[in-house]
Amino acid sequence: MRKRYNAVITALGGYVPETILSNHDLEKMVDTNNEWIISRTGIQERRILNDDSLATSDLATLAVKRLLEDNHVNPEEIECVIVATATPDYIMVSTASIVCEKAGLTKAWGVDSNSACSGFLYALTLGASLIESNRYKNVIVIGADANSTIVNYEDRNTCILFGDGAGAVLLEQTEEEVGLIDNVFKTDGSGKEHLIVTAGGSLHPSSPETLNQKLNYISQNGRIVFKAAIEGMTQTCTEVLERNGLDTADVNWLIPHQANLRIIHAVGDKLGLREDQVKVNIQRYGNTTAATIPLCMWEFQKDFKENDTLLLTAFGAGFSWGASYLKWGKLRK
Repeated sequence: MRKRYNAVITALGGYVPETILSNHDLEKMVDTNNEWIISRTGIQERRILNDDSLATSDLATLAVKRLLEDNHVNPEEIECVIVATATPDYIMVSTASIVCEKAGLTKAWGVDSNSACSGFLYALTLGASLIESNRYKNVIVIGADANSTIVNYEDRNTCILFGDGAGAVLLEQTEEEVGLIDNVFKTDGSGKEHLIVTAGGSLHPSSPETLNQKLNYISQNGRIVFKAAIEGMTQTCTEVLERNGLDTADVNWLIPHQANLRIIHAVGDKLGLREDQVKVNIQRYGNTTAATIPLCMWEFQKDFKENDTLLLTAFGAGFSWGASYLKWGKLRK
């Protein structure tokens, strides 16, 4: 009988820039105030990559280096790097290839994945599939975004939401029943207009006209996204649990995409989870897009015990959304 292999997270790393953009800073930039931002989003501050010489690859590289150093991982062990990002350094040249070079991952090949806020979950299952196939044994999956590069700081509806950051996990091969067990993913392209950067791609290449119309920045229909996120994340969490014979009583931790505290609370409530079972750091970092879930796992990793059941869920542009079911394994350190 052919052996069954699973992909388990054995090391984590994270990085956020030092520059803090607080709600009080935003009060000086747009017509908003601290109390309104907190009541509507739960965000108190976000980190910004305040250096024109740095980009998403630098955020990702620093997260990877922290993963390698803190967990005593030999860079030559890494065979593949997958970077989930909606803000690549370049249109042509993958961010992953730059990360491999900057982080000294000389034995690895790299590829990017773009599913915006759902990107890390999608990249995680791609990395796990490589390991489950027995073609690779050590894969790093990164969620990284420099959202400040596509945020219009004159638009009070979006500039309050987004921050910059990166999180990385090392997936290793195991024969134990731990690691990534199952996913439920969905997409609906008809929702694309409600959360989009219109210009900069092949349909609307960047031009003086697109820049003047501010089409190179994030545009969002907040009400539609808010409702769809709650419904989509709750539904896919429920579906992945049901098809694995679980209910919410079996869940130790929910790690949701950090888009809005009200969305996070609504999903947790609908799933019947206690507030202390739901991991939240949006108040410090805002929405870091593909980085939110790995940053949460990195920050709260000491809370997770072997064989804990983790439910990860996200909703993002595309529309794209889904949930992943993990059994926590043993970390290297």
